[in-house]
Amino acid sequence: QPAIDSPVADLIRRYPIKSRQVIAHIRKATQGEVSLANCHPFVRELWGRYWVMAHNGDLKNYHPRLHAGFKPVGNTDSERAFCWLMQELAKSHADVPSVPELTLTLRELMPQIAAHGTFNCLLSNGEALWAHASTDLHYVTREHPFGQASLRDDDLSVNFADQAQPGDRVAVVATLPLTTNEVWTPIPSGALQVFVDGEALSS
Repeated sequence: QPAIDSPVADLIRRYPIKSRQVIAHIRKATQGEVSLANCHPFVRELWGRYWVMAHNGDLKNYHPRLHAGFKPVGNTDSERAFCWLMQELAKSHADVPSVPELTLTLRELMPQIAAHGTFNCLLSNGEALWAHASTDLHYVTREHPFGQASLRDDDLSVNFADQAQPGDRVAVVATLPLTTNEVWTPIPSGALQVFVDGEALSS
C-alpha cells in the first residue's frame, strides 16, 4: 500500500514527536524483499551510542567483508553499507572521536561505498547528522522567528511558529525540496554535509 496510507504514517500524524534528530525514510525496495528487517533507518551501537542510517540509492555488486561485530539482519545493500561504515569507524578510532574527526574519516569511507552506485545517505550518532549526496539531496535550515511554509506536493501550509520555540533551530534534509517558499540548498554530488544542533557546518 502507498506509504501515505500506512498505519505508521497515521501514527506520526497523531503523535507529537519532539526530538533533537529524526531520520525518516520511505523505501523503494530496489534490493531485498519488503520486510521489517529491511526497513530503514538501521540502528547499531558504537562507543556506547546509537548510530542510525538511512540510504536512498542502489549499490551494484556490493558485498563488503564484514566481521562479527557488525552483521546485517536483512538482505539490503543499504544495511551492508551501514555495517561496513560502523566496522571501519570502529577500526579507525580507539576512543570516541570528535565530530570533526568522525567527519574526516567519513569523507574517506563514504566515497568507497558510492563507487558502487548511488549513495545518498543520512547518518547520525545523536550528536551530529551527516548527509552524503551522490545525486539529489537538498537542505533548508529554519530558526526563530519561524514562519509559514507551503508544501510542494499538497495545497497545504504549515506554520512552524506553532510547532517550535524561540531557541529552536532546525535543519531538514530531503531528496528534493519539500516547500515552495523557502530557499533549499543543494548538496553537491560527492559532498558530505555535517549538521550539529540544526546548523549546517562549513566544510
